[in-house]
Amino acid sequence: MRAYEDRDGYMRVRGGYRSRGPGVFTILLFAWLLIGAVAGGQRQYYQNLPDTCASTGTIAVTVAAGPLNYLGMNPKVASCDVEVLHPGPGTPGLTS
Repeated sequence: MRAYEDRDGYMRVRGGYRSRGPGVFTILLFAWLLIGAVAGGQRQYYQNLPDTCASTGTIAVTVAAGPLNYLGMNPKVASCDVEVLHPGPGTPGLTS
C-alpha cells in the first residue's frame, strides 16, 4: 500500500484522506484519562505510594473512569489477588 501527500498536505491512503495530526478519538481518550487522573489527585490518591494491590487498583479504575468520577461514581477495589511467579531452578535464561 502506498501513501502520498496531496497538494493540501494530507496523506492520501486507499482512496481516502488521513490527516497528519492526532485523531479525534486520540484527543478524547487523552482528555478522558487526564480528567480521571485529576480526580485521583483530588482524592489524594497520589500522596503516598500504594502499598497494596487494592490501592493500586483503586487508582487505576479511578483514572479509567475519567469524567464519571464527577457524576457520582467512586470506584474502589476492595481486594485483589495477584499471583507472583517466582522462577525456580532450571528456568531458561536465569543463572544461579
